[in-house]
Amino acid sequence: MKKLILLLPLLFVLQSTVSFTKTESPNIILIFMDDLGYGDLSCYGASTYRTENIDRLASEGIRFTSFLAAQAVCSASRAALLTGSYPNRMNIHGAYFPGDHVGLHPNETTIAELLKKKGYATAIYGKWHLGDDKEFLPLQQGFDEYYGIPYSNDMWPVGYDGQPSSASWKARIPKLPLVVNNEIAEYVETLEDQSQLTTMYTEKAVSFIEQNKDNPFFLYLPHSMPHVPIGVSEKFKGKSGQGMYADLMLEIDWSVGQIMETLEKNGLDDNTMIIFTSDNGPWLNYGNHAGSSGGFREGKGVSYEGGHRVPGIVRWKGHVPAGLVCNQLTSTIDILPTIAQICGTGLPEYQIDGVSLKPILDGDMSAKPREFFAYYYRRNNLEAVRKDHWKLVLPHFGRTYKGFLPGNDGYPGPNTENHEEPMALYDLRRDPGEEYDVQRLYPEIVKELQAYAQTVREDIGDDLTGVEGANRRPRGELK
Repeated sequence: MKKLILLLPLLFVLQSTVSFTKTESPNIILIFMDDLGYGDLSCYGASTYRTENIDRLASEGIRFTSFLAAQAVCSASRAALLTGSYPNRMNIHGAYFPGDHVGLHPNETTIAELLKKKGYATAIYGKWHLGDDKEFLPLQQGFDEYYGIPYSNDMWPVGYDGQPSSASWKARIPKLPLVVNNEIAEYVETLEDQSQLTTMYTEKAVSFIEQNKDNPFFLYLPHSMPHVPIGVSEKFKGKSGQGMYADLMLEIDWSVGQIMETLEKNGLDDNTMIIFTSDNGPWLNYGNHAGSSGGFREGKGVSYEGGHRVPGIVRWKGHVPAGLVCNQLTSTIDILPTIAQICGTGLPEYQIDGVSLKPILDGDMSAKPREFFAYYYRRNNLEAVRKDHWKLVLPHFGRTYKGFLPGNDGYPGPNTENHEEPMALYDLRRDPGEEYDVQRLYPEIVKELQAYAQTVREDIGDDLTGVEGANRRPRGELK
């Protein structure tokens, strides 16, 4: 009996040590959707279909309601996610096209590079869109494996009707390439090929988890959809009864369910953090092939909330309290410093703009790690700034979908890129749709936000006011 009593404390110490080691090196799974709107998930208000697995992910973790993409467009948003910096600080803007010969600068530090130094296996399955030249592909940015397409799935020379596209940039590529590591393995040639992408990425992700179940890993799963052209595999065609977009949401939900099931089956639930979010809001002029902004104003390519505010979910069983809803201002640029603090990697050498959300993930719903946010678009236009619930839209010309009939079945409706947006102040607590300008009621708030905007200009620059910015870094560019 005495021997047993002596052994119990030793066993307790050993168990504690094992648990601590795993907690210091949790697996990280980052699921990044393309053009998924705030209102596209049932846990965020979608009412005609249910995303049951993603809803469960949210109920078992924290759901963020004021989570912002760094810029409301593809390449810029992805660069920000992986580096924790505003894309404009890295001279990255817009969406890169095939043959642009630009990308994320090799000197930038990604989440994958930070974790790789800690012994993590790293992989990406899906859309990259940070340069299609070999010098800019994922294996040069900290990833061990890559399988996917190097840019958006509409950047191919075929239209919905199967006829050649007249867009001049599409003449640069014969087909949509599917890249494995650093080489083109095959081509996506038809819409039917595209309809297999969600399943293909998911199967690769599941296999990676199973192969690395005994080692820490970072899995980046940036789906190509629901960016147009959308498509679903045979197992989900017509399943929702609400059209192809809803069918696609069910397949995306299935994909998340496959990830969750694989973690559970391999005993990895308690040591894996899953992060689910989107690169920007919905591409609204695609009508029934576009998602929902959830009632927020405008969508993709616009600095109103419908372009920037996206779903944000974090689940880490046993560490992040379940069932919490966070209404604080947060952003995709905060993911890198959060992971860095949790995994003990240290931060990149260069200046970043993200802040750690660990206090929130620890359950402190009163914590406010982020106070301000800057909304950039185009090359380097500072179009709005925000503090807490106050948002000041700065004078600019930009995209609007208002007043235009959307397209249908994969074809876009018109919009304009030169709509005049006057300065306006919005109280997002009472006016989340940004309809009522209250700047005359709160001149002191306007003054404070204008001062913050000037600070941002001097730091990162602003084409609208002709300020270059003192702390911008070069983008990757082949000479």
